[in-house]
Amino acid sequence: MGDEGFAPPSTSAKGDDEKGRRLRPPYIRIVLPPSLTRFLILSGGSLLRVRYPAMEAGSAAVDKSSATLQSSADAVPGSCYPIPLSPPYPPLSKSVELRRAMSATARSGGYALSFADIVFEDQYLAVANKPAGVYCEAILSSIASSTSSGEFRISQTFRVAVKLRGLLAGDGATEPELHMANRLDRDTSGLMVITKSHKAAGRLVKAFTEHKVQKTYLALCVGCAPNWDKISISSGHGRSKFGAWRVYSANDVGRPLPGGSTVKHMLTSFEVLFVNWQGKFGDIAQPLDGGESVIVQKEGERVINTADEKNHEVLVRAYPQSGRTHQIRLHCQYLGLPIMGDVKYGGVLEWEGVTCDAHALHAESLSFDHPITGVPLRIKAPLPSWARKVCKQMQQNCP
Repeated sequence: MGDEGFAPPSTSAKGDDEKGRRLRPPYIRIVLPPSLTRFLILSGGSLLRVRYPAMEAGSAAVDKSSATLQSSADAVPGSCYPIPLSPPYPPLSKSVELRRAMSATARSGGYALSFADIVFEDQYLAVANKPAGVYCEAILSSIASSTSSGEFRISQTFRVAVKLRGLLAGDGATEPELHMANRLDRDTSGLMVITKSHKAAGRLVKAFTEHKVQKTYLALCVGCAPNWDKISISSGHGRSKFGAWRVYSANDVGRPLPGGSTVKHMLTSFEVLFVNWQGKFGDIAQPLDGGESVIVQKEGERVINTADEKNHEVLVRAYPQSGRTHQIRLHCQYLGLPIMGDVKYGGVLEWEGVTCDAHALHAESLSFDHPITGVPLRIKAPLPSWARKVCKQMQQNCP
């Protein structure tokens, strides 16, 4: 390639171009033919400051300032991003997540709620017990289809309420106004709230957003035996460079992240229910009082009993005080107690010769004021199979 179309770097002693504009190192000014300009942009040549030459006669000129490219490191230096304190996803998680996603997609397509799946219902909302390995949208679709077919209990009061509302409005509308007030991860089982009107949806979603809904989860973990009975952990939460959810220092809350978001605060309290089948379920305590308090500031402050390298089965009850994505899973990983089957966050894929099809996390209970009547509600889900097995091993009646 010849030198045609290229201009040598400015040799001004003061580092200015011919019009007196300051050139900042390490950039140099280069004039390229239009074809090479497009090639440079598509091939990732963003380390250069590029300007278009004047077009051929009859073509519109391009504004030089609009054709300026700068390195992303120059716009937002990489060094300004906070450093995550939890590890990235392990390589094994990619194939495991793909297999589980395909299985869940197939199962969700034909999923139908049963009578026993409805834990609570009135004319304003319904609470369903979602199984693991099913997407939230399948629960919503199943409820919508059951209202039209009249197969399940949920349709009885609901259809009357919707029809009455349509008659009073004079439009004869009978279409449901179903909304998900909360969401659960694909492999998390437990309570999902479905509202039946826009009014109930708005109020309940606001209650979840403002953390006025008290939640508890059960998690079966495999890791180091904790040296605490109760603990509260406060940290940052956000997506790292490649979109993975990570734990950040509490001091990083508010700082920008690569995707344009910022580090958010998350707080979770935990209590140990048993270690290696020794212990008991105990009653739900709202709020959870006592115990240690940990404010995450650096990786070395993780509360792990490093002297004990043996893996133990540990059942914990989690009380999330915020509602961040994968919050409990991340905090369990950080505490050295990854959830069984949660390969993405350090959990074992196989335990005692059995491959885990999902992670052992269950949305156990919800406590909130009814969005329409204001009556306090406390709803508890039936236990999943792995938790019933825990009860049997502990020789204790399931709560």
